[in-house]
Amino acid sequence: MRTMLVFLMLLCGSAAAVGKDKPPVVHRIPLPARPDFSELDWLAGEWAGKTTEKSPAGEISLSISFDLDQRYLIFRGEEKLVATPSLPEYKESWLGVLTQDPAGGGFILRAFSDTGFMTRYRATVAAGTVTFNPEGGEQPPPGWLFRRIFQRTDVGELLVTLQAAPPQKPFFDYYSAKLTRAAPSVAPPTPAVAKPTTE
Repeated sequence: MRTMLVFLMLLCGSAAAVGKDKPPVVHRIPLPARPDFSELDWLAGEWAGKTTEKSPAGEISLSISFDLDQRYLIFRGEEKLVATPSLPEYKESWLGVLTQDPAGGGFILRAFSDTGFMTRYRATVAAGTVTFNPEGGEQPPPGWLFRRIFQRTDVGELLVTLQAAPPQKPFFDYYSAKLTRAAPSVAPPTPAVAKPTTE
């Protein structure tokens, strides 16, 4: 028994010696390049407004922010429109994740709606206008196509248009809305430190 114990100690010692000779293996996974969102920086912010005169009456709010080490641009939208003689009441909350297309140039937006639809859009950027063209998705509205257009009309102003195309029909403007960027909250002034009274 003692002989076996000594043998095991020698075996462990030789294994430790071999381990000291080889440096530890370090596994590194190369990270993809960070997307270049410089053309889209102006979109970030909190936006809110109402539909224009030619659209169904309604309110639109939009929150756009960078996330996860600025690798993604996150969209959160709330849309509420009253019913018209030709269109039912419309209410939708949606979440979008935009990043650069790893297969090529441009940007891809994946949108998820509280209706359960999951759609994919290709974004094109030109002169202060971002157009999101439909490219299917995991579960798009059957037969219908939707296109979103964000147009910068002034500093802190945004014109949002949602276009829809029924099955086998051309696009029409579902609504347009003028949004303004909410002013950043201002921190309250720091109160002055009370000085002790002296006689």
